[in-house]
Amino acid sequence: MPLEPLSQKEIEDRLAELPGWSQEGDRIARSYRLPSHFAATAMVVHIAQVQEELDHHTDLTLGYNTVSLTVNTHTVGAVTKRDFLLARKIEELAPGHGAH
Repeated sequence: MPLEPLSQKEIEDRLAELPGWSQEGDRIARSYRLPSHFAATAMVVHIAQVQEELDHHTDLTLGYNTVSLTVNTHTVGAVTKRDFLLARKIEELAPGHGAH
């Protein structure tokens, strides 16, 4: 069964369960601040591992001590439940890297 875009209401409801995440056009987005560049780099590598496991990828930006990402389902061109699955997994791993 193909993935379907979520309605605006569904996106808003799911975002309410993910503090720090927001909608930016046809994507959901989040930025994290970390204690160091090394911690930020390690988090990017960890996110990349999760993305490979899910076969679903974000657009990541690595700063000195920041990680920013946006995600949507490229094949649909919109936000789907798959994007929120990835966002939740990233939220689970972020504290282990000292992200806030």
